[in-house]
Amino acid sequence: MLNMNKLFFIAFIGAMIGLSFDSPLAIGDNVPDFKAINDQGNSWSLYDHLKSDYLVIYFYPAAFTGGCTAQACSYRDHMPELALLNVSVVGISGDEPQNLGMFKKEHNLNFTLLSDKDGKIANLFGVPVREGGTIEREINGNTLQLSRGVTTSRWTYVIDINRKLIYKNNNVDASNDSQAVYEFIRTHSQRKSCR
Repeated sequence: MLNMNKLFFIAFIGAMIGLSFDSPLAIGDNVPDFKAINDQGNSWSLYDHLKSDYLVIYFYPAAFTGGCTAQACSYRDHMPELALLNVSVVGISGDEPQNLGMFKKEHNLNFTLLSDKDGKIANLFGVPVREGGTIEREINGNTLQLSRGVTTSRWTYVIDINRKLIYKNNNVDASNDSQAVYEFIRTHSQRKSCR
């Protein structure tokens, strides 16, 4: 049995070399349930929405910015092909829920957006976050100040129906993300059906 000095020493060495006892999710891990507020202001739970064969979870820095809009619109445009593979999509950012609602409406997005203002969901997946911010945008003729609690990095994940993490991309090309995910899932589902 370890005494307190040995435990302290192990924790100290771990901290010095950058180890974490709460490591982020890795490929093959089961994804624990998490909850968030969606673009309609309602509570959303992962386990209540794992009904498709695959769930794409993509993190993006901020609604109404260039790359994030291109990424969201690309997923919107790829939804018919993704639906044929029984895929659902969720976008997550540190934006306020009402801002996500406006973003969804402005660009006719056909999937759910979740608010992760404190970065807890990003932390679960190991997605880096930095300080939030405020941007000014004109929406429907009104100039609005849109704030976000945190700014997340642009990372994408795919979870299968068994809650297993099967895909991770931490070097996402915003406008081609949906195509890369589609190709991965198409190949994965073909391999699965050949077993």
